[in-house]
Amino acid sequence: MALTNTEKFILFTLGMWYEEANKKLIDKQLEVFISKAVFIEAVIKAGIVGKEERAIYKNLELLEKKKIIDYYGKNLALTRKGYKFFNHIKKELFPYINVVNIISEKDPLTYSKRIQTRFTTK
Repeated sequence: MALTNTEKFILFTLGMWYEEANKKLIDKQLEVFISKAVFIEAVIKAGIVGKEERAIYKNLELLEKKKIIDYYGKNLALTRKGYKFFNHIKKELFPYINVVNIISEKDPLTYSKRIQTRFTTK
């Protein structure tokens, strides 16, 4: 089953949110959950998706129909199938994310003794 780019992006965002939030509680016997409304609000506030609330809600409904996400109570959760898709997307994106992390950790100008520069007229 193919996912649209928007569905992949929302799935990746939800999966990363859970990964990062649960990392902070790894030493405790707790697990974090997020409600649909709070997730949509966070996505809009962060400017992650250039969509309106209703469009994000519809994308979440489509992911639920495809059995990639599920609602437990009012909380969003990835299904096993959802985790498989999330891990596949993450594996595809890892090299790019890794480059961003490496470059942001250390000044890229320090990797070489001879850096070429030129004047620009802006």
